[in-house]
Amino acid sequence: MTRAEDDSPRTRRRRTRAVPGRAGSLRHVAAFYVSVAVFGASCLLWSLPASLLYRVLPRRLGEPLGQLGISAGFRWALWVMRITGAVRADLSALDALRDERSLVVASNHPTMMDAVLLISRLPRVVCITKASLWDSPFLGGGVRLAGYVRNDAPLPMIRRAAEAVRQGRQLMVFPEGSRTSRFPVDRFSRGFALTARAAGAPIQTVLIEADSPYLGKGWPLLRRPDLPVVFRVRLGERFAPGRDPDAFVAGLETYFRRELRAAGAEGSEAA
Repeated sequence: MTRAEDDSPRTRRRRTRAVPGRAGSLRHVAAFYVSVAVFGASCLLWSLPASLLYRVLPRRLGEPLGQLGISAGFRWALWVMRITGAVRADLSALDALRDERSLVVASNHPTMMDAVLLISRLPRVVCITKASLWDSPFLGGGVRLAGYVRNDAPLPMIRRAAEAVRQGRQLMVFPEGSRTSRFPVDRFSRGFALTARAAGAPIQTVLIEADSPYLGKGWPLLRRPDLPVVFRVRLGERFAPGRDPDAFVAGLETYFRRELRAAGAEGSEAA
């Protein structure tokens, strides 16, 4: 965890929480490891049959099924996390996007949980994923069947992503490229803007705030945080991609910085 993360408003709020008693600590330990186990098992149990379906189903049938399968699995895992008290998250704002077609959904990326939060509510979304995930026993079968886009070659990635959006899919992107290392956001890359322009699609911004550094950059999966981890997810403004990608990306980065800093200041005052 970097110093910038450690000094963020949400992390300062986390420090003010009272230390739980022994019974509460044991309950939190159980909640955390049950949640991690359920998430891992859910991914694995879908990835194996998805690998077989990828080989036998045509794309027009396999990709919608794959997207729905991942969304349903993530939604189930989040339900377990809520029931055990490991996570609190109100994701209802995302329901307004559920049935929209040909849309680029751009979000900040504070933790590794961000994709899980968004995909759990967006059953028709396509993601740009690390190439390494395609060989993962936990996620590889699912991402192949769902028709997700590998990020290992920029031009083919942009073409494939734009094609998916033109076909009516939603494309989920993290303009930072990786998890945030410096609050509120890192520098944006312009690939998503080129994709949106090529597809002729608007960009819907989504703002994610987490009160814990859990699964932020440098935080390992099995290192238990204070529980519950609280996420706030809200819709931001919607933008049309500009003709000048560099200017557009710079403006969008400024927008995210302003919105997240304002939210952080409000949270500090409320605390």
